[in-house]
Amino acid sequence: MSRITIPAIATATGATAEVYAQVKKIAGGAVPNLFAAVGHVAPETLSAVLTAEGVLASGSLSKQDLETIKLLVSGQTGCDYCVAAHVMLGKMTGLSTEALKQIRAGQATGDAKRDALVHFVLNLQKTSGTISENEFAAIRAAGYTETQLAEISLAVAMTIFTNTFNRINDTDVDFPPVK
Repeated sequence: MSRITIPAIATATGATAEVYAQVKKIAGGAVPNLFAAVGHVAPETLSAVLTAEGVLASGSLSKQDLETIKLLVSGQTGCDYCVAAHVMLGKMTGLSTEALKQIRAGQATGDAKRDALVHFVLNLQKTSGTISENEFAAIRAAGYTETQLAEISLAVAMTIFTNTFNRINDTDVDFPPVK
């Protein structure tokens, strides 16, 4: 059960109501529990998250790449909420159920470029310090540009933020269960 009590969305006022309206436009009229909680306690923070997510959505990484990163990081972090969300969103981008399972496990999917991305992000998550020249060369050889490396960094950072908040809040999962 979520630790932060969220008043009814319809009762929100001021900055919270404004940011909820932004979320509703993006999410087809709904306000997922994560955004409801963040928007209730820190509407400016949620606004910054939405801005960053908009930058990622209009960037050069594909929707499948973004969901690959977000699902992998969420699985590594242990955020059940974000795993459920990104499995659902990953399916919406066309990723197969089997590919999503493999991404969560950090295993090869059979798609060389996606597998390079999984390896790269997993390496970032499991190591510290500057990545090796070989790791840099491998992700570049897979076809990722320097701009995309910046976008990968932002996607990882945004996912860690939502993962961390959900772990603190124990946010109620309002996405289909992951099997």
